[in-house]
Amino acid sequence: MFCSGCGQNLAPGQAFCSQCGRPAGVPVPPVPGLQFQVERYAGKVKLLSIFWFIYAGLSLVIGFAGVTIMRAFFSGHFAPWMHGPWMHGPMPPAFLGSALIPLIWMFLLLRVGLALAAAWGLLEHTHWGRILAIVVAILSVLKFPFGTALAIWTFIVLLGYRNARLYEQL
Repeated sequence: MFCSGCGQNLAPGQAFCSQCGRPAGVPVPPVPGLQFQVERYAGKVKLLSIFWFIYAGLSLVIGFAGVTIMRAFFSGHFAPWMHGPWMHGPMPPAFLGSALIPLIWMFLLLRVGLALAAAWGLLEHTHWGRILAIVVAILSVLKFPFGTALAIWTFIVLLGYRNARLYEQL
């Protein structure tokens, strides 16, 4: 540190300049360093990964219930209760259900698998985990309300130059 009046070199903690008597400047308090920001960001990423695990489990349970109801509908279990002005025609053909249900299962398991992989990648702080989480968030943005909220939160936590650099430090 130097004196602002005469340019004399000042020792650390010296209150006045020994040459001109001018008071030394007030020392600037240290700003929280990068390590503090990285630790705070690591907590956010861990919480985000936990929510991706929860979302994957919730998607699996809701998807399983939906496929079970769809299978019962196409097999005719709801036929006695399907009366009213909207139900004057025959039930949909049974082959439609047998063709759609495996496709729906495949789509459901793929979506749940991607969400689990993204959650694991974020928890382990892998480079591919961040990229996969952003891709899965893009795919989940239309799954209102939980998928949309989780996608927006993922974008906030993982996108941007500062967040990308902090993620690299993890």
